[in-house]
Formats: sequence, C-alpha cells, structure tokens
Amino acid sequence: MSRSKYLTLLVAGSIGLLSACGPKAPAGAGDAPPAEVGVVVVGESSATITSELPGRTSAYRKAEVRPQVSGIIQKRLFTEGAEVKAGTQLYQIDPASYEAALSSAEADLSRAQANFTTAKARHNRVQSLGASKVISQQDLDDSVAALAQAQSGVEIAKASAENARINLKYTKVLAPISGVIGKSSVTEGALVSAGQAQVLATIQQLDPIYVDVSQSVDEMLKLRRQIKNGKLSAPGEAKVKLLLSDSSPYVQEGRLQFSEVGVSETTGTVVLRALFPNPDKLLLPGMFVRAELQDGVHAKAILIPQQGVTRDRSGGATTLVVNKESKVELRPIKTSTTLGDKWLVEEGLAVGEQVIVEGLQKAKPGATVKAVPAKIATKTGE
Repeated sequence: MSRSKYLTLLVAGSIGLLSACGPKAPAGAGDAPPAEVGVVVVGESSATITSELPGRTSAYRKAEVRPQVSGIIQKRLFTEGAEVKAGTQLYQIDPASYEAALSSAEADLSRAQANFTTAKARHNRVQSLGASKVISQQDLDDSVAALAQAQSGVEIAKASAENARINLKYTKVLAPISGVIGKSSVTEGALVSAGQAQVLATIQQLDPIYVDVSQSVDEMLKLRRQIKNGKLSAPGEAKVKLLLSDSSPYVQEGRLQFSEVGVSETTGTVVLRALFPNPDKLLLPGMFVRAELQDGVHAKAILIPQQGVTRDRSGGATTLVVNKESKVELRPIKTSTTLGDKWLVEEGLAVGEQVIVEGLQKAKPGATVKAVPAKIATKTGE
C-alpha cells in the first residue's frame, strides 16, 4: 500500500471516531411544528339566487306596412333606417281615380238629397189632401213609401261618399306606430294592390325592447318546490340583467313580464319574457344574449369560497375542514350553484366549522394543522 493511500485511510478513521464520541442531539428536536392553513368560519347569510339563461331580443312593437288601396306609387316620403312617428306619411299612391270616385259619390249624394226634398214636399201635400178626404188612402200610402225610399237613397249615397273618401285617404300610406323603419321593398312607379302579401316596409319600436329567454322545466320545478317548502322566498320584484354576445354587461336593468303557460314539446323549456329600456338602441331585434334572472332569496345560505371546494373522481364536491382536535378532515358536501366567487352549500357543513381555503397543499386528511384566519375573509358571508 502506498504512503499516500495509508494517510487518507488514517484521517477518515479519525474523523469517524470523533463523530461517534461527540454529544448526541436531544430526541424530538427535529420535529416540525404544525403547518399553518388559512380558514374561513362557516356562517349563514341572506343570498339572492340567480340563474343565467340564453335568450334573444325582439321588438316591443312591430308593424308591417301594406297598401289598403291599389294603385301606382308616386312618392316614397321617408329615409330608410330612420325614426318615424305614428301618422307620418310614408308613401303616396296615385289619387286621381279615387278623387274622381269621390266626386262621383258626392254628386250621387246631392241627387239623392234633391230626390228626398221633392219626395218630402209631395208627401206634405198628400197628407194635407188626405185629411180632407180628397185623395185615396192608396195615394197616401204611396207617398209615405216614396219618402222612405228617398231617405234610404240619401243614406246609401252618404255611405258611398264616405267609402270613396276613405279610399282617397288611404292613398296616403301612413305609419301605424312610432319606431325605426327598415328598407323599402318598392320604389316610385311600382304597382301595389290592396291586401297584397308583399310588405312595403316594416316599423319596429326598439325602446323598450323584449328579451325572451328559455328555462328548463326541471329547473323551474326545482325553484318552485324550494319556494313552496320555504327554503327560498320569492323575490319582491323579478329583476333581470343581461350579458351581450361579446360577454360585456348591458348597463340597463330589466323586469320580468310573464312566463308562458305551456312547455315546449321539443325542447322541454318554458319561455320567459323580460322588458328592458333601450334608449341608445344598443339592443337590436334578433340579438343573442344571456339573461341573469333573480329566482329567489335564500335567507340562511351557507357560502364558501370556490377555492375551498374540490371534486373527487366521481365528480362529487369535497372540502377540507379543521375539526375540534385541529386535524384535517375530508368532508363531502353538496353544492347547488355559484354566487360570484362562492359556492352555495346545501348539505355537509354546519355553522361555526372551519373550512380550509389557503395552504391546501400543506393540508392532508388526518394531519394536525394550525388554523389561522384566511386573508380572503374572516367569516363566510362577510
């Protein structure tokens, strides 16, 4: 063995002897203290239960403009896409033939009135002669009949004149409602007919505006049972909020108007209708939106932060609780919905229990931990 290798072994053996003879560390000095975990204390609070449902917008009022008389369009008197007021003239149909018809009807009325005047004068004379027995009863009866016929002629002529006057009025096509008018389907020179299927233009009132949403019948029944059983109280006024198709919130708040009395056989849903102010015309008919409806108020709701809830392999909700012995306990719970950043817990937790929401990676079921108030909250519901 070489001298250098001998010296190396000698030094190593000396170090080992010194280590073995040195003082030993006291037992338990290396045990780590319990890990700190942030907890929230379970409490009860009043919570408004909401549901988010898909929906589409529809006009508050919609009118399809059609001609009520036939003729040639002479003028279009509106700007497409503009606001129009009820009673505003939209089109002018050629009135020449209707003016002539009115003149003819008025002339017939004048003739009928003249005939009535003549028949009345003759009847007066016959009556005076009849009193002195100069004429027969037959002549008197004929005079009464002629007067009644003349009076009927006047009424018929008046009706014909009024009908001609109405037809002439209808040559001016007026807006039936106020709103935004769409594109025109006809131009000057087009021939239109009374009662035609083609729409001349469409007017839609956009302020306010309807939002029709669909709710599953199962969800509706669940909410009604909860309200009936006293678990939820019905909201005093059903308010509705909207999220637009780009996920931005709509600033105006709506009110629920009514729900359909029937269930769709194809989708198993019930249609609910809400009414929203739309002063800036931001909402247009046919837009897809998501509506947040107030379903009821839970007076004794247990809410815990979402980060305190995990899912097991079967999809069930679980949470970690610090029990009275300061040990971590895995607790299965039943959740129903989220309210903001919290879960609504239906079963599995009691008031006063401590739910771990911070330091979850240090909390293992059965381990002893030190519970401290979490930074996010000191009590659920505050």
